[in-house]
Amino acid sequence: MPIEPERQAQERKNLAEALRGLRRASGLSGERLALRCNMSQTKISRIETGRALPTVIDVERILKALAVPGEVADELLRLARRTNVDYASWRAYARVGLHHKQAELKALESSSRQMRHFLPAIPTGLLHVREYAVETMSPAVTGDPARDVPRAVQARMDRQAVLDDASRSFWFLMTEQAVKWRRASPEAMAAQCAHMARVNGKPNVELGIVPQEVRVPGTPMNIFVVYDDRLVTIELFSGEVVLRDRRDISHHLNLFELFWSHALTGESASAFLRETAETFMRQRD
Repeated sequence: MPIEPERQAQERKNLAEALRGLRRASGLSGERLALRCNMSQTKISRIETGRALPTVIDVERILKALAVPGEVADELLRLARRTNVDYASWRAYARVGLHHKQAELKALESSSRQMRHFLPAIPTGLLHVREYAVETMSPAVTGDPARDVPRAVQARMDRQAVLDDASRSFWFLMTEQAVKWRRASPEAMAAQCAHMARVNGKPNVELGIVPQEVRVPGTPMNIFVVYDDRLVTIELFSGEVVLRDRRDISHHLNLFELFWSHALTGESASAFLRETAETFMRQRD
């Protein structure tokens, strides 16, 4: 299960201190350990002081270089796996204002070159028209935290400028259900579909849609986004999980490629979106 931020911070501190203590107990300098691990001495120092979070593979290399006994090594590897998972609840974001979450996403997008969005339930905020964004950001069920919807929506709209940055590449992969789920009025749904068809024409954007009638050897479990090859974010009903372990990242890239290989892309995807927009327009009262 995801762990709360306070506990996670303590576990990261514990991991750093344990690795530093084991290195000192071995009699090795940071420089000597770095040579054994094929890492830089600076990286070892940052790991031991808690300024850098080591991946599980980093920890494995350090433990092997220090010849740490199996039982101790297993415990530290379990700790490393936990610390490589972040969790933040939507309640926590709502307390400080959901516009702060949009600012966080904007910073993450600005520091990434390739972004792959897997969207089995709903289009991502980077693709929203304003009316659709208002619907998706408004409280829907008892227990949803209160939020400043207009401010959060405007922050989401501002984020979309990154799509015009030709130095960044975006892949948006949706299921047919994500496109057609009636989250807003027929007019808003039609506008949303037409807008996505236009965005698909940008030179740095590729949009894919997996039709319902296509047989796919996989199940679309949840929304996720892969930023370059450095982290994955996963959306839950209650919050968001961030994974940094290389094996988790590789697994999600493989999942993305699996579903993408069964998707309509290019003009076929745009035509599907335009046809769906026309269907929603005919459903107006």
